[in-house]
Amino acid sequence: MNLNTDFIPFSRPSMGKEEEKAVIGVLRSGWLTTGSEAKSFENEFASYVNVKHALSLSSATAGLHLGLEALNIRMEDLVITSPYTFVATAETIRYLGAHPLFVDIEKDSFNIDPCLIEKAIKENKERVKAIVPVHVGGHSCRMKEILSLSAHSKIPVLEDAAHAFPVKTEMGYIGALGDVGVYSFYATKPITTGEGGMLVTNREDVAKRVSVMRLHGFNKDAWDRYLHTNRESWKYDIIEAGYKYNLSDIAAALGRVQLRRAEELRKKREKIAYKYISSLAECDFLILPPQSKEHSWHLFIIQLKEDKLKIGRDAFIEKLTEAKIGTSVHYIPLHVMSYYKSHYGFKPGDFPRALKKYSSAISLPIYAELTEEQTERIIRVIKEIGEHNYRSKYDLQH
Repeated sequence: MNLNTDFIPFSRPSMGKEEEKAVIGVLRSGWLTTGSEAKSFENEFASYVNVKHALSLSSATAGLHLGLEALNIRMEDLVITSPYTFVATAETIRYLGAHPLFVDIEKDSFNIDPCLIEKAIKENKERVKAIVPVHVGGHSCRMKEILSLSAHSKIPVLEDAAHAFPVKTEMGYIGALGDVGVYSFYATKPITTGEGGMLVTNREDVAKRVSVMRLHGFNKDAWDRYLHTNRESWKYDIIEAGYKYNLSDIAAALGRVQLRRAEELRKKREKIAYKYISSLAECDFLILPPQSKEHSWHLFIIQLKEDKLKIGRDAFIEKLTEAKIGTSVHYIPLHVMSYYKSHYGFKPGDFPRALKKYSSAISLPIYAELTEEQTERIIRVIKEIGEHNYRSKYDLQH
């Protein structure tokens, strides 16, 4: 098999014999849904990020929904967040009848601008009920400033840390700094359970509410009801109109192994990231992503300097595809999506930084299974496309 001609996928999970063994163990146990594996995963995850409570869920989307609900977000409230994110960040606000209050991203990163958060709070103080910073690509938002704004305004923070595990800062792990944090274990994420997520918090009220609401509003878990020897273990009560957001033991078993490998996988991604940076730094038609020790390197987003090239971002992607290199774009800003555009009357230029970054952004493959040879091939192809489509002085004059 010739790696020089095989397709390089944009993303691929890192699964081995330990993950296989863990799943087989659950299959043979006779208990497949939420049970002892999920509980162990929660305890281990809480210990890892040093929080009191970790609650496993079917997705990060479920975590955002339940986190906002537990923070008492209600109809017509405003929740500050970024338009430069996956749709789940905003749609879960709408689930509750509240409204996303978008503010633009920073000039030099893909993350929400704390200065614009402060401005939005001053202009809408009575209606703003939460702040949802998104750590895009696993690069930490400026959390010191955001938490300071939160403390001063008494507005809680829910961190969308879907990309940001494990990222440790001097303040602690990203995702464990605000009132609530949510991580994703989707198939492409830094650690994966296929589908799944985790909500973390140090707030007892939030943990209690999420625990009830994640499984139909039961007053006890299925594990408690079915496997305890108490004669009345079958009895239960519905104390809220809850949801079906629990994580299975099959998924949790994968998660426990992946959790043990989290730092190993992060270091492999980091190595690839710095290979990209060192090799592509000479390409004056590219803007490379911000570098930081506080980064999971879930994504590696380059931007094209389109004034330097004869072709645009979309054509550049087509040429990468022709070279059998998978890519993606993170993100199409939410304010240009049909629903948000029609519902709120947004215009493309309302968030100019987000729009500008989107129009030139390409996400490159970066995952633990990416080989050195594949990485070198990606770098070589990017340079070749740039060189063949570079604007000459003649092009600029005409």
